Amino acid sequence: MPTRPGPRPRVVVPYPRLSPGLRRYFATEGGGATILLLAAASALIWANVAQGSYHHFWETPTSLEVGDWSLHLSLHHWVNDGLMAIFFLVVGVEVNRELTVGELRSFRAASVPLFGAIGGLAVPIGLYLLINPSGPDAAGWGVPMSTDTAFVIGVLALVGPRCPDQLRVFLLTLAIFDDIGAIALLGIFYSDDVSMKALVLAGVLIVALFVMRWIGVWQITPYLLAGAVLWVAVLESGLHPTLAGVAVGLSVPTRRRGHDDETRRYLGFYGRALIEELDSSRSRLAVNAARSAIPTSDRVLDALHPLSSYVIVPLFGLANAGVVLTGGAVGEAFSSPILWGVVLGLVVGKAVGVVAGAAIALQTGLGRLPGQVRYGHLVGGAFLCGIGFTIALFVSDLAFDDELLRDEAKIGILVGSLVSAVIGAVVLRYFGDRMPLCSADEDEGPPPLPTGPWRAPA
Repeated sequence: MPTRPGPRPRVVVPYPRLSPGLRRYFATEGGGATILLLAAASALIWANVAQGSYHHFWETPTSLEVGDWSLHLSLHHWVNDGLMAIFFLVVGVEVNRELTVGELRSFRAASVPLFGAIGGLAVPIGLYLLINPSGPDAAGWGVPMSTDTAFVIGVLALVGPRCPDQLRVFLLTLAIFDDIGAIALLGIFYSDDVSMKALVLAGVLIVALFVMRWIGVWQITPYLLAGAVLWVAVLESGLHPTLAGVAVGLSVPTRRRGHDDETRRYLGFYGRALIEELDSSRSRLAVNAARSAIPTSDRVLDALHPLSSYVIVPLFGLANAGVVLTGGAVGEAFSSPILWGVVLGLVVGKAVGVVAGAAIALQTGLGRLPGQVRYGHLVGGAFLCGIGFTIALFVSDLAFDDELLRDEAKIGILVGSLVSAVIGAVVLRYFGDRMPLCSADEDEGPPPLPTGPWRAPA
């Protein structure tokens, strides 16, 4: 009689089944990408139908005065410097959570997206500087370096079930490393003259934020209040104020305050007290007990991630994507080395850099991808990383003071992002499943031996 095969070996893969939190994150990013696309299209129509009103509206001056202190910013700067700090806060929280309790805890799981992100930052910058080696054009080297997570997740949602969930997690992890590198480069190279007094105050506030985390402050309000003061200090220091959002996001606690059994007893005590007597003070205690049981980072994401994806990022697109696309302007832009540096950086640089970096990690054995991810998925995802809309527009405003150069970069961003999205979607849809696996399919184990009269003879 044929012997039955033994139990399949159980191998822990880097990316397990998606958690409810990750599924909510992907759903929010995918929905936000649609609104962002509509906002960008509206900005283009507005800027080309009523050219003067678009720029006039966003340059409307506003001021905030408290005693002798005053802050004067245009509406455009309030969006880019103020509201975008909330976007970077959400990015910081996601980075913080993945580093402490998520996929980035394990180097083996994180090494492939880490190497891919490094390549995806370095190669686009190198290509851009190869075309624009000097002069004012060279200042735009940071434009093609970053990936727009919302649009990437949105395109993956359109491609549908052909893409395994593990590819989404891989691209999200890569985008997190990409954001870390891009934010660091922004803070170092795209900041104005630094005020040491304000910088020292910002440093003290950052220390205070991490002290609050260390002593176990779980309420959201203290972090947001300290973050608001930190935003002003960073703005006055000459660094870009969105870095304040990153600092707050990295400082909020990501772990539960107690063990699950202890948390259940804690909630049960206040819940029973509220059931026994419906009292306002008991209700407040029960609500606080429920809130304290959830990590601060999860509650911050629950409150701010929809606001960031559905309101702030689309508003940013509306305020920044308005480029005049007359025949003369487009023709002049296509003869500009800035446009070609951005397009080649996004379309070619991102794809080559991500694939090369990931291949190094895979071939050297430093890391692996789950068995469901194939090289076709990897190549298609690498092209999608060339969608650099949000932060690319953000950097273009920091890099160029000349409006003409800025518009050339923005046209390059629109063209490069569109081409990357189309190529990535085509590769994933028609070639994703036709290439070999990135890693051995160890999770599935060897196929079972055939049994019954139809089995092959020995």
